[in-house]
Amino acid sequence: MSNQVTSTGDEAPIERFDQLMAVFEGGAKPKAAWRIGTEHEKFVFRKADHGAPTYDEPGGIRDLLMGMTRFGWEPIYEGENVIALKGADGNISLEPAGQFELSGGQLVDLHGTCAESNRHLRQCREIGDELGLGFLGLGFWPDKARADLPVMPKGRYAIMLRHMPRVGNLGLDMMMRTCTIQTNLDYGSEADMVKKFRVSLALQPLATALFANSPFTENAPNGFKSFRSHIWTDTDPARTGVLPFVFEDGFSYERYCDYALDVPMYFVYRDGRYIDAAGHSFRDFLAGKLAVLPGEVPRLADWKDHLTTAFPEVRMKSYLEMRGADGGRWDRICALPALWVGLLYDQTALDAAWDLVKHWTPADHDRLRREVPALALGAASPSGGTLQDLAREVLKIADAGLAARARLNDAGDSEQGFLGPLREIVASGLTNADRLLGLYNGAWGGDITRIYDTEAY
Repeated sequence: MSNQVTSTGDEAPIERFDQLMAVFEGGAKPKAAWRIGTEHEKFVFRKADHGAPTYDEPGGIRDLLMGMTRFGWEPIYEGENVIALKGADGNISLEPAGQFELSGGQLVDLHGTCAESNRHLRQCREIGDELGLGFLGLGFWPDKARADLPVMPKGRYAIMLRHMPRVGNLGLDMMMRTCTIQTNLDYGSEADMVKKFRVSLALQPLATALFANSPFTENAPNGFKSFRSHIWTDTDPARTGVLPFVFEDGFSYERYCDYALDVPMYFVYRDGRYIDAAGHSFRDFLAGKLAVLPGEVPRLADWKDHLTTAFPEVRMKSYLEMRGADGGRWDRICALPALWVGLLYDQTALDAAWDLVKHWTPADHDRLRREVPALALGAASPSGGTLQDLAREVLKIADAGLAARARLNDAGDSEQGFLGPLREIVASGLTNADRLLGLYNGAWGGDITRIYDTEAY
């Protein structure tokens, strides 16, 4: 839910269908221009009592944002409230309950990605230490009820908070109590987009399993390895899920455009305020028949905003977003883009990954999506064996893809090293969720507060 950046021409009215398509078509780039974008969210807590800070309290979220300006970040305001920052490393934004997100820059290799993440975390720790704040790397608040959490003063979140209970049982938990890591990658053509979309969507449950890191709810085990992932199955069926049509013959920019048009709206942004359009149709908006703005047609900026309100497991804007991973420890922030870059940015690797999944059926995709949140690597693979077995094959392909890229840092290290945490998980069969459950049931003696000692950045 990062901030949408307005570009030149975004205020132009949409008069033709091909203007909608142009957002996707314009994303196609030659391979030399492909970049890596990484987004990661963190829970913010007061070190004194592990509480979640409010926006306005002394040493709270506003002060955290303003403290970051010493590093060159520039405030972005909504009314009188600073709600985001922009800078050389991308954007920092707030999720609904104050989760702190870096939407990183467009970088040429994973060495730059990891340097960016480390730089950001150092800045967070410096300001956090001064304010008495810490940052927790998990997929779900382990000890907070919704009532324990503040709400950030952002107009779009007020609309979503009202709408979520109308369309699912867990949407408010998604907004208030989850964190994720996300990778954003480019495509070279429509055909390249189709293959990358299919591979990344098919393997998204595997990423969920590898990064499973949300086994606790309100101080106790919740029966899941990735409760964050389970939450998305009961959030809003009109804008979430696996998207079976991606695997159908004829999938294209146009087909995704049709899907996005049928995703119900949340809002329209006009003159510095959010107009509640929750549940209304963007098709009606195109026809000048939107009830909350009668006679007005959308601008390109409205379409780009609308694309950010669809939440499938893989999302397309002018690039592809891989959205299946829980938030996690610092080395996971580098491991997720390493996995997807290795699989998608080398043609031989992409073809090999497609060969692994191309025979999977819609029932296979659906079963994995339902089973992985609880079973993680123990879920059965459609290719035989378990997801742990599949992960071994996938990591071999990703490693070969990174080797073929041959991007070395100044010390001569390749990008392959960033897969290290995933190799350890696959070798042991234990996700971070399994590790945490072992500690909870063992050395911690059921004391969930110990998680702040091990999982804080």
